[in-house]
This record gives sequence, C-alpha cells and structure tokens, in this order.
Amino acid sequence: MIVAEAVGRVLAELGAGPVFGVVGSGNFHVTNALRAAGVAFHATRHEGGAATAADACARMSGRVALVSTHQGCGLTNAVTGIGEAAKSRTPLIVLTAESPAADPLNNFRIDQDGLARAVGAVAERVHSPETAVADTVRAYRTALHERRTVVLNLPLDVQAEPAPTLEAIEPVPAPPAPEPDAAAVAELAELLAAAERPVFIAGRGGRGAAAEIRALADACGALLATSAVAHGLFHGDPWALGISGGFASPLTAELVRDADLVIGWGCALNRWTTRHGKLIGPGARLAQVDLEASAIGAHRPVDLGVVGDAAVTARAVLAELGDRRKAGYRSPALRDRIAARARWSAADYRDESTADLIDPRTLSAELDRILPAERVVSVDSGNFMGYPSAFLDVPDEFGFCFTQAFQSIGLGLATAIGAAIAQPGRLPIAALGDGGFHMAAQELDTAVRLGLPLLVVVYNDAAYGAEVHHFTGDHATVRFPPTDIAAIGRGFGCAGVTVRTVADLRQVSAWLAGPREKPLVVDAKIIDDGGSWWLAEAFHGH
Repeated sequence: MIVAEAVGRVLAELGAGPVFGVVGSGNFHVTNALRAAGVAFHATRHEGGAATAADACARMSGRVALVSTHQGCGLTNAVTGIGEAAKSRTPLIVLTAESPAADPLNNFRIDQDGLARAVGAVAERVHSPETAVADTVRAYRTALHERRTVVLNLPLDVQAEPAPTLEAIEPVPAPPAPEPDAAAVAELAELLAAAERPVFIAGRGGRGAAAEIRALADACGALLATSAVAHGLFHGDPWALGISGGFASPLTAELVRDADLVIGWGCALNRWTTRHGKLIGPGARLAQVDLEASAIGAHRPVDLGVVGDAAVTARAVLAELGDRRKAGYRSPALRDRIAARARWSAADYRDESTADLIDPRTLSAELDRILPAERVVSVDSGNFMGYPSAFLDVPDEFGFCFTQAFQSIGLGLATAIGAAIAQPGRLPIAALGDGGFHMAAQELDTAVRLGLPLLVVVYNDAAYGAEVHHFTGDHATVRFPPTDIAAIGRGFGCAGVTVRTVADLRQVSAWLAGPREKPLVVDAKIIDDGGSWWLAEAFHGH
C-alpha cells in the first residue's frame, strides 16, 4: 500500500465522504482508494463545481465531505468554492495533490498553503509515510471539531512511497457541546423575564436546537425568526416569522423592529440579517449566544454575550426561568396576523406580468403552490435571489441550502447537486439567475449523469440585474442578447421548457407528475423588476 492509498483508507474509516472531484494524475490513487474503501465518488465537470457540491452536501448531511483535485490548476479551479465553504465554516476536506518540494520549476508549482490561507481555509499536509495517518487524522479532527475547511496537501513524491502497515484507526467523536457560564444564563433569564416583546433569531449555530429554542420561546412569549442559512428551522410553528433581514416580509420586518429584546442563537446578527441594523429598534436590548467568544459582538455591540451551545443554553435558561412564564409578544390576534402575512404573498405586491414576461414574484408563488412539500431549495446569488428565498416554503433547516458567504454567482447549480445527494428523498430545486446559469452550465452534465430529478429554474432577464438596477451609467456591459436556456438544457440531456406566463407552468406540473428520469430546465422569462427590494437594501451604504 502506498501513502495515497493509506490516506484514502483512513478517511473512509473515519466516516468522511462522499467525495466530489475531477480526477487527474495527481489525485488518481487517493480517489480510487476512497472508492475501494466504500466512499461514494461523484465526478463533476469542473473543480469549482466539486468544491461547491461538497460544501452543500456537508451542510445538508452533517458529515465531513471531501473534495479531490489535481495539483496546482486543479486546486485553483476550486478556490471560489473553497472560499465559500471556509467563510461558512463548513467541515470539509480538500484533498489536493502537490508538486514535490524538490521540483520548484514544476509547471504545477504554486504556494498551495498560501492559497488556502488566503481564502480562509486551514492548510495541512501529509509530510511523510511515517506521519501520514496522524496527518490525515489531524485534518479530519480540525474539520469536524473546529468546523473548518481544510486543504490537505498530498505531495506527489510522498504519495508514491510505501506506507507503514495500517493499525486500527481510532474514531474521532463529535466535540462535546459547550455549556454556558451559570452567571450568563441567569442574566439572560433576567432579560427574558423583563422583556415584553422578545424575538429569537436563529442562525447556522441554531440548527439542531429547534426544539430547545421553541420550548424557551413558548415560556417567555418570544416570536421566532431565522437568518437565511437557517430558513425552515421553525417550519410549522404558529409564531414563526420566517427569514429576518433583506428577505423578510413587511410584517416580519415590523415585528422584529418593534421587539424590545432580540436574541441571536448561533446567529451572527450581521448586516444582512438586521438590514444594516435597521431591524434592531432604538430601545431594544440585544443578546447573542454562540459557540465561540470571537463571534460575540463581531458585527454589532450586544448587551449580553453567552458562549455556549444553542440547545444546551436554551435548556439552561428555561430551567433558570422556572415558573416565570408569560405571554410576552404573543396574542391570539397576532397569531392570526402571522398566519396570514408572515410569508410574502400576493397581498404584498402588484403582479406586473405581461403576455410575454412573468413577474418573478408570481412565478415563485405559483411554483411554491405546485411543488411537493418535501423539497430542498438551493439559491444562487443575484438580483433574483430574494424571490425563491422569500416565496418558496421549505420543510425544515435541511430544506434550504444557501451558499452565499462569498456572494459569488455561479454556485447555485453545483449547490443543488450536492444538496440532492445529501437529501435523496426530496425534490431538489436549483433557483438561478441567467448569469449564474451560464457560468456553471457544464454541471448539467453532472446532474444528468447522476440521474438526479433536479428542477432548475432560471430567472432569466438577460442581464446582470444587480448592476443594471443599482448602478447608473452605461449598461451595455451587463446586458446580453436573449439565449434559449431551455434548448441549452436539452443539449445536455435535460428536459427543457420556456415559461412566460403562469399557464406555461403546466409543463412543470407535467414533469412533476411523470417519472422525473432527467432534470428539467425552466427558462423563465421574467419582467424587468426595476431592482429587487432586498437588493436595494443590500446595496445600502455602497
């Protein structure tokens, strides 16, 4: 057994995977070792797609996923996806070959450590045959325990050397949930006891703690909201407001703004979730619960920071409250208003569809009506992105995959592929703009080859809408001739339809009713929306 094969065996025994990648000479042996050990491998058409699909799969499955790339250019092709994963603190390992240190003039030679660190990833290396197992286990432990994206360099000369006999690999358990300080728990309970209109906003760190956060909210009368990445966490709760921030409905924004206490549960409370702070009322107290002390107050000052696991902290605060239960923000009348208007609906806009172009809000609302409830929605970046995010309901926090930490367009299609593999029992939906679609169209081949029942909805305005609507000047560089995106889909082996009116969505219903043996690409010709409401908010201060 050579070192490359030992690395694959170790990662397989630790439970890492699946692996996404593009195989070249440098990562041929480690990829095949993973496959031989039972780890599923999914070949993408570009390393950028591999990194993004692995990122999405890790988010939607809770496992440490893997990326496999060739040295040098294979790694640079993947770097945007690696940057997104690193910024999102996705537990991910990028296995990348590396040219030998003794060959400094190698064509593939770059500073791979520096590249990894430049986008926020952790640079690790398999140093020798003797350290190969320890180096690999260290990379896995860092990814799992620190929630980091790790680039594990595999020098070609080290890969090819004989590996020592593998001993039994000790499992790496998940880290224990940190418990909060008792004094901080008591202070948070006092804030809740004094509050009349509390609102909880859960983020990525609140995923997996829905039951505990809900129980505490029930005791103190808090309303429930999420950041975009935790969309669906409180699905079905009568006091759930949906997404806080730029995607928030008018009622949700009003209720968050009127709160006298806002608590973030594993939520950064960044500019997007708070609309640049405008959703935090002038007299509101602000508290934040997070696993890491460095996250407390990073985006805005807080009155109280509690370092601890969201579920453990919520249980402790509930116990501290004791019998001090109260109605808080909740009332029968407000429950009715939330049921009627917490989500965006036809009452919140005027349908501007024409005979040839469909309003993206109407498109999204109608899709929400016809699509099955068991779905996983992945959204690319762009002017359009608020429409599927606000109008498409999802069943839980594993029904919405939002790779937006780097705010790069072109990641949505690969995101949907990774989410589909992580959640095979759900209909995968990719919501894309035409710009992002054209950047990543090669991954339609991946979806077809994998037999994914993927619905690709392209909000097509033949432009980079953000630049058209939010910057003055010559827009010739950001407008494009019309393209037949449905035909492009068919060229890759997908079904393809064009939608200009609600009636055209009957073609989508027919595909949904059928065997769904191949993906469906929907070229939705949308109106010029004059600039989406959420993006106007996002560009505030630019």
